Amino acid sequence: MATEEKILNEEQNDSSKDTKETKKSKKADKKTDALVAEKEKLEKELADTKDSYMRVLAEYDNFRKRSQREKESAYNDSKASTLALLLPVIDNFDRAIDNKTDDIEAYRKGIEMTYNQLKDILSKADVVPFGEVGEEFNPEIHNAVMTAENPDLPENTISAVFEKGYKMGDRVLRFASVQITQ
Repeated sequence: MATEEKILNEEQNDSSKDTKETKKSKKADKKTDALVAEKEKLEKELADTKDSYMRVLAEYDNFRKRSQREKESAYNDSKASTLALLLPVIDNFDRAIDNKTDDIEAYRKGIEMTYNQLKDILSKADVVPFGEVGEEFNPEIHNAVMTAENPDLPENTISAVFEKGYKMGDRVLRFASVQITQ
């Protein structure tokens, strides 16, 4: 009997160990399941974040390309509108070339009208000429190509203009080529 009791005790101990191990195993399984679920959740968040990042990156790339196209388009539109303003001037020069008149005064008047038309176009584009005789020399907008003595003008004054300068706002389009007094 003592042996039977021993066997029973051992079986109870074994079943108690099994129960403890089963409980431990179940706890471990629950922790594992929780960790797997957390891992899957984090992987999904990572995938969503990655997807969102890729979308933002693609949107930025599209924005950059669109901005470049708009910039090029604005430049081309501006260039085209400016050149379109010059076409009537070219038409008038064509008419002057085709004119077979001997009347020099009429020809001169036509050239003056065409010149004034071109000046008006430049004026509408806010392009203004500069560099007149008597102005003070300014190396930021004038290019002194010669010097000469002139008792009638103070030193560093423009005494002759070889090419007028032009500017649009504060931007110099062409420096005035001038002669200055010493």
